[in-house]
Amino acid sequence: MRARGDESDQGDAAGGGTGGEGGRAVVDLVDFDLAAQVAGRLGGPGPKLTRGEIDDVVAELRTAAAEAAGPVAHTARIPSPEPMPPALVVDRASWAQANVDAFRGLLGPVVVATRPVPNPGRATTAVDRATTAVGRRTTGAELGSLLSFLSSRVLGQFDVFSGIDEGRPGRLLLVAPNVVQVERDLQVDPHDFRRWVCLHEEAHRLQFGAHPWLRRHVTDEARGLSAELLAQPRDLGERLAGVLQSLPDVLRGTTEGSGIGLADLLQTPAQRERVARLVAVMSLLEGHADVVMDDVGPQVVPSVATIRARFTQRRKGRGSLDQVLRRLLGLDAKTRQYADGARFVRGVVKSVGWEGLNVVWTGPEQLPLPAEIADPDAWVARVHG
Repeated sequence: MRARGDESDQGDAAGGGTGGEGGRAVVDLVDFDLAAQVAGRLGGPGPKLTRGEIDDVVAELRTAAAEAAGPVAHTARIPSPEPMPPALVVDRASWAQANVDAFRGLLGPVVVATRPVPNPGRATTAVDRATTAVGRRTTGAELGSLLSFLSSRVLGQFDVFSGIDEGRPGRLLLVAPNVVQVERDLQVDPHDFRRWVCLHEEAHRLQFGAHPWLRRHVTDEARGLSAELLAQPRDLGERLAGVLQSLPDVLRGTTEGSGIGLADLLQTPAQRERVARLVAVMSLLEGHADVVMDDVGPQVVPSVATIRARFTQRRKGRGSLDQVLRRLLGLDAKTRQYADGARFVRGVVKSVGWEGLNVVWTGPEQLPLPAEIADPDAWVARVHG
């Protein structure tokens, strides 16, 4: 399925990148063009639809996203920023390209900051250039394989990173073939399901659009962690050896903190703490979006209870191969973020209401700490006294 709508959607979703010195520097380490090609080739087109059916899906998703903005802002008690760019309805390949551009924009400044100083007394040899080229292509192919796996599963995404350094707003992406595939798998009303998906993604757009500091904060934290990893190649090699030793336990799910992915095993204790703070923020964002979408649901999605029940069961009922891949990629941890964050949001709202919860959006100091995600009363006590 090719969900294009019109050529501007394809171009906007696939365009971007940092350009300049940052863009050229990061290409030295990752072949991003190859990553996009691999992801597009392996991701597949999705379910087969006629041209007319594709146009109908694209139009309905655009309309559903636009109509979701008001109810989401009303339920969350957050004023909606105006104007908000329209959602981009894309296919799998365009979603992968958008995320390649996001990685390029995120990592470009990091690579420039951490690049080792060349040795003026040593000339670059043909072997050096060949080794670099092979490494770039290998890393690009690995990134493309990862994105191809995700491109067939992601329903929607708020793109935080693309264009942030140029002052462009974040982009809301809706992956049409995956929405159609899941609504068919769940055997739910397609019109209700499309509205339900848009409620969740519009909640993310509201979180970042109404609070611009949050987008910068998440970007800076992600870049800071990436800089630490790239600046410690020797330590990284030692941690990689630990990954290989721990791989059987990861596959069985018996590693301490079951469900962590390979990336988690590459972190030092200090980096784990930094990651924990970032995960707490992501848990807040995902849980808040889930609570808002379900609270809005009955107003605009008559079958929301059925959709939620079947969607939750689908998360539990995946095949063994898919479960292994999700564990290795850390996606099981992503699923837990929804549940942990939702419990935090509901706990805070029960104690101090939506207005009390919305203090969380006023600055970095008010964001929940890792321990507070599991103990909303602790956050209330710290922030509200």
